[in-house]
Amino acid sequence: MSKYIYSNELLNYRVSDSHPFNQMRLVLTTDLLKSLGVLDDSEMVAARKATDEELKLVHTEDYIEAVKQAGLGTLSQAKCDSYGLNTNDTPNFKAMHDSSAWLVGGTLTACDIVMTGVDRTACNLGGGLHHGFQGRASGFCIYNDSAVAIEYMKQKYGARVLYIDTDAHHGDGVQWSFYSDNQAFTYSIHETGRYLFPGTGGINEKGEGEGYLYSMNVPIDAYTEDESFLHCFKESVAVACRFFKPDVIVSQNGADAHYLDPLTHLHCTHRIFEEIPRIVKQLADEHCAGRWIAVGGGGYNIFQVAPIAWSQVWLAMKDIPAPTGKLPEQWIHKWQDQSALTLPESWDADDQDYQVIPRRAEITEKNERMLERIIQHYE
Repeated sequence: MSKYIYSNELLNYRVSDSHPFNQMRLVLTTDLLKSLGVLDDSEMVAARKATDEELKLVHTEDYIEAVKQAGLGTLSQAKCDSYGLNTNDTPNFKAMHDSSAWLVGGTLTACDIVMTGVDRTACNLGGGLHHGFQGRASGFCIYNDSAVAIEYMKQKYGARVLYIDTDAHHGDGVQWSFYSDNQAFTYSIHETGRYLFPGTGGINEKGEGEGYLYSMNVPIDAYTEDESFLHCFKESVAVACRFFKPDVIVSQNGADAHYLDPLTHLHCTHRIFEEIPRIVKQLADEHCAGRWIAVGGGGYNIFQVAPIAWSQVWLAMKDIPAPTGKLPEQWIHKWQDQSALTLPESWDADDQDYQVIPRRAEITEKNERMLERIIQHYE
């Protein structure tokens, strides 16, 4: 068995009805898994709220207090500016501290399940807010649940943690939290920062001091397709795992590398989201006795992409073969009226409208040269 973290409190991280970050993705994913008959109540575990002391493993005390005040509407705009709060990306909203702390606590719940041996794998798909900094909000993210989880497992369990981030955006907040640390390895494959927020994640960002070589970035070109993405991922993440020898893996599973995502420029299909978690699980089985914690992340095509992509994480955790054919009719009928877009009818429906990028060969060659430059540092 595996464990699936879910509580209604995880749905409260909701900035506004028009904001791209929408936890409806979590509702849709959970219902899809139940419709498939692969998730039952015995596998679901309630999240808990992270304490201030746990948040302070990564975040500064003054920042936590600022978030609390911002959620009450009592923090001045000047103070908000200094903490990255009340911006277009990360507006203030009611009870933002509490809802953010629940997301962190959900990931810590998964950590305790795995590190105490209750189960080898656990996921909190409501988490994955990888842009949050120690003292600043950024990119839809207030608290950084993955960074807190890594430090939590380092301190409580003495674990060496490999962080694998496959979101289309660079996992900057996690990287900078452990940039001088050799007990955590941060890996991120993402669209190059030349075109996409946050603009970081170049191959030259390899860590510093004791953490030198303990950060690996794989910035693939805009409009990269499945084959090149998966090749770069498989080759580089295997090198990272052999080099670091982790005790546990934390994977961030952003679903925004899909060609239908409205905020990015990668051109992948559901094939990568089917294969990524299975690659991660194999690495966990080979290198760290199967210990694997998965979180969500980006993914802004709420109805057509994210639920299908995130379902694959749970299926991989349970060693269930990737499904083919039709999606459950009851799921489609239940949610179609709430979607402005037509829901897919099958697991590979995105293939029907897919158009090959004319620059495929050029992009693939460019990614290959970049990959070679990364790997040479570890040979």
